Amino acid sequence: MSASALVTGASKGIGLGIATRLATLGYGLTITARDSEKLDAVAEELRRAGSPDVLVLAGDMADEKFSAELVAAHGDRFGSMRALILNAGVGTSGRIADYPMKRFDKTLAVNLRTPLALLQASLPFLRLAADAHPSGGAKVVALASIAGVYAESGLGVYGATKAALISMIEALNAEESGNGISGTAIAPGYVDTDMSAWTHDRITPESMIKVDDIVELVDGLLRLSARAVVPKIVMTRAGTEGYGA
Repeated sequence: MSASALVTGASKGIGLGIATRLATLGYGLTITARDSEKLDAVAEELRRAGSPDVLVLAGDMADEKFSAELVAAHGDRFGSMRALILNAGVGTSGRIADYPMKRFDKTLAVNLRTPLALLQASLPFLRLAADAHPSGGAKVVALASIAGVYAESGLGVYGATKAALISMIEALNAEESGNGISGTAIAPGYVDTDMSAWTHDRITPESMIKVDDIVELVDGLLRLSARAVVPKIVMTRAGTEGYGA
């Protein structure tokens, strides 16, 4: 049974970086994002990078029904899942006093509800991969945020969803690591991606964490034995006190 992975938010930024590294390692891949044309172009890049098979499904990560369809399609194509990369996320700044509830609902859906739905649907395929590869097991990697570890003004709602995501991954380890499935939540400060562009007026791209830094972490996590569990990694930016994005 060859290794395969499902990567959300794979059309750019961190998701694209991780998917590209997995392709070079020979993983079969299911990739998803909203832009189907961009995904098709990315799929060609991933095949050239070394992936033996790339399945593309475009959709809205706020749609729970799409999550079920996505995992089912991956299972039909690959039969199991060695790695689930929960990268897709949304976030806008806003103070608690007047944060719009409609925006809250979308943030909660994409950052927490959908990852849970994906995880639930993926567990049978992760278990199959762990059984077939007992020395390494199967891995779940969730992209959280340092705002989910240390509260920051203006990032209350975003941080709350990421804190909940971290907690969910820790609970996954308590429930499934004995079966060979372990999870890690990566909680970085600002990473140099489009999602961080809104803060360029005060934090320059040159001072942000590189996408490749996240990719290296994920690569290392996937190489760990099934005996090792890393629940959370907090990554801070150089030149900061380490308690803020």
